[in-house]
Amino acid sequence: MLPLVAVAALALMAWTGAGWPRLEPFYGVILPYGALLAFLVGMSWRVLSWTRSPVPFNITTTCGQQYSLPWIRSSRLENPHTRWGAAGRVVLEMLLFRSLLRNVQHEWVESGREGAAPKLVFKSSPGLWLAALVFHYSMLLVLLHHARFFLEPVLGWVRGLDRLDAFFQLGSAACYVSGLTLILALLYLLARRWWLPWLRYLSLPADYFPLYLLLGVALTGGMMHYSTRANVPAAKDFCLGLARLRPAGLSGLGPLFHVHLTLACLLLAYVPFSKLAHMVSLPLSPTRNLPGAGRMTRHVNPWNAPVKTHSYADYENEYRDKMRAAGIPLEKEAP
Repeated sequence: MLPLVAVAALALMAWTGAGWPRLEPFYGVILPYGALLAFLVGMSWRVLSWTRSPVPFNITTTCGQQYSLPWIRSSRLENPHTRWGAAGRVVLEMLLFRSLLRNVQHEWVESGREGAAPKLVFKSSPGLWLAALVFHYSMLLVLLHHARFFLEPVLGWVRGLDRLDAFFQLGSAACYVSGLTLILALLYLLARRWWLPWLRYLSLPADYFPLYLLLGVALTGGMMHYSTRANVPAAKDFCLGLARLRPAGLSGLGPLFHVHLTLACLLLAYVPFSKLAHMVSLPLSPTRNLPGAGRMTRHVNPWNAPVKTHSYADYENEYRDKMRAAGIPLEKEAP
């Protein structure tokens, strides 16, 4: 409950602060630019630290048959032996989240024979894979929709994307499918952490906080679109001012916009210092971008420092008398 209380407290602070003119520079200038600066500096630092991490030898996953002989079929994407195959694995992982279809859950299954012990069977989790896929692509569409607030004139592909996503009306407002699927996917991911005992046991506050933060951003955005009907021209003037480095005021924008803006800025600043940074870590992961060429190339660990060895002859010379007394045969008698 602590992450939920924290997000609710942040939203309440933003709601109450919307009525204070003295706080307008903080919400309209310091918070957006500070969040963007924290995101850029934090992500740059994370990427540089990852790229500078030494990888002395191949750390590859071996989910399928490795290439050995031409007449034995190998898994070109599960266990690629070429750079192009490893690149294909990375691309499919980034676009389709293939690792979530692996054995991520298990259960004990009775063998059916009397007296036989149950077997541990590993299974995939298609629900988790589908929810993650829907969430990430819905989030991408929502971010692309928001591009119309920062562009003047609005590009044609942004307008076309809006028409494609909002293909039916909900009252007088266009119903964006991506916004609804985003909220549903977040609720499923939260319910999964609440419902499954083993996942609830493994979850930390840092696992719940970004989900509550994302849900708060999505819900406040949906409320402004469908219920309170935010002042769109004023919101666009504010966003254009930020993009042109000429910040405009928040006049005409209600407290719900302050909450939405605050939670979105906090989420942006929180990304580099949380698990959400996996958005850029995947292409740098040696378990994904390195080919499994262990049968084609000999990989020697360059960190193997020379050590003083103790041969069996040295061992026998050191313990010769004790070995002879114990009746252990000696390879070489003392001269």
